Amino acid sequence: MSRFQHTRQPDWDWWSELWPDPTGLLDRVGVLPGELLVDVGCGNGYFTIPAAKLLEGPLYAVDLDESLLAQLRAELDERGIETVTCVRCDARSLSDHIPPVDVAFMANTFHGVEDQTEFATEIRRALNREGRFIVVNWHDLPRSETVVAGKARGPPEALRLTPAETTTAVVPAGFELVSTLDVPPYHYALVFEREEKA
Repeated sequence: MSRFQHTRQPDWDWWSELWPDPTGLLDRVGVLPGELLVDVGCGNGYFTIPAAKLLEGPLYAVDLDESLLAQLRAELDERGIETVTCVRCDARSLSDHIPPVDVAFMANTFHGVEDQTEFATEIRRALNREGRFIVVNWHDLPRSETVVAGKARGPPEALRLTPAETTTAVVPAGFELVSTLDVPPYHYALVFEREEKA
């Protein structure tokens, strides 16, 4: 996606140690077969590929980094997955590049967005009338405590957001928080529904 602060694509080895069951996480946050989803800031597809298997239909994978999208395309080709459309664009203009979707899924990236309410407003524009915005992000913990594969991981502490801070940024864009989940060991997931503005 856009080059947001401290959102470099992690190595799959430590992502798999952090989240050994990405399909299970997608299921927990309520992603359902038959829905149309966009994986925002998809990187090389750690969640895109399981989402493709879960949804059993088309979805969009959006990132600004063409090299990561190339890796994803190669992996999709190798696995014979034909339902993913890779889109190179800045997610701050997402609605200009994809049709309205049911779910916008964003993992490990929201903390790096400069104007988070403005960004959430763009996400809202990219959603169907009853669409959902799912944010998975690091808990506001000292970096020394978020150790994966023997190293401190995650964004600088100054960028980490509590669930309440993320909610405060997203709700004014026209969303309602409908679910909060703990995602061990170091993350939370917030599910927002698009509200119709009066």
